[in-house]
Amino acid sequence: MIAYEKSTSLSSFSPQGRLSQRKCKDVETPIQETISYLDRLIDSPYAQEPEIHIKTLPGRSGVMDPSFSTVSPEMLLGSPLNDVEQKFAPRELYVARGKEIPIFGARTAIVGSRKASPEGMETAGQMASFLARKGVVIVSGLADGIDTAAHTAAIDAGGSTVAVLGTPLDKTYPAKNAELQKTIMREHWAVSQFANGHPIEPKNFVIRNRTMALISNASIIIEAGETSGSLHQGWEALRLGRTLFIWKTIVKDTSLEWPKKMIEYGAVELGSPEEVLDVLPSSNRILKVAP
Repeated sequence: MIAYEKSTSLSSFSPQGRLSQRKCKDVETPIQETISYLDRLIDSPYAQEPEIHIKTLPGRSGVMDPSFSTVSPEMLLGSPLNDVEQKFAPRELYVARGKEIPIFGARTAIVGSRKASPEGMETAGQMASFLARKGVVIVSGLADGIDTAAHTAAIDAGGSTVAVLGTPLDKTYPAKNAELQKTIMREHWAVSQFANGHPIEPKNFVIRNRTMALISNASIIIEAGETSGSLHQGWEALRLGRTLFIWKTIVKDTSLEWPKKMIEYGAVELGSPEEVLDVLPSSNRILKVAP
């Protein structure tokens, strides 16, 4: 049985990213604009050009493995959700894991472009490695590029990682990350809000980004263009009152408009991994009570 501290809220651990009530309402507008834009993009012929190559994991096709857990977001995180957090929270999550639930400790999402530059990949790996060695759980979406670099670096550093999937647990996207997904399912946490058999559509990955923001105490965008799905996570993190960090390189990129817009709503320019630790909870504030 788990007891929660009544005053504990995940957003209360984000002093630099916490918004006033007015700001939280104001930020709904760009969030809805982003959702509408991405919906149009998803339905366009351009979005359908790249094929989604899905791999079915052996032995898990069509049937939920009994070792999988079905939990609420509250059970996964070990704390109740406030009204703002509940708005877009999934009713249930499917989890394959090698570690206990709830997830103890601070959680930071590291996200960005699937077609990342070598510099972006290096930054993501260094960021994840540093934070993982400090005991921070690294959250990402198992996508190509920045996500893969973050998961891999966290594991190599001896830390913990959460993969929030845009597919059911018995599928892998991209297909080349099948072994990485199996490692995370066996030794860490893999989370999906899509039951086995749920149709795989591009919009699932946008929905996944929203859930990733919910699971994380803070989010870091390492590298992203104007149409990146990571921007949806950024706006959702701001709506939730979480700290959103934007890596300094893209803040200084004059060809990008979105970093300036997000900074106006409370996002923080990030210059070093040490700065992330300042906004994360110093304890998980969860009490484990004997049955």
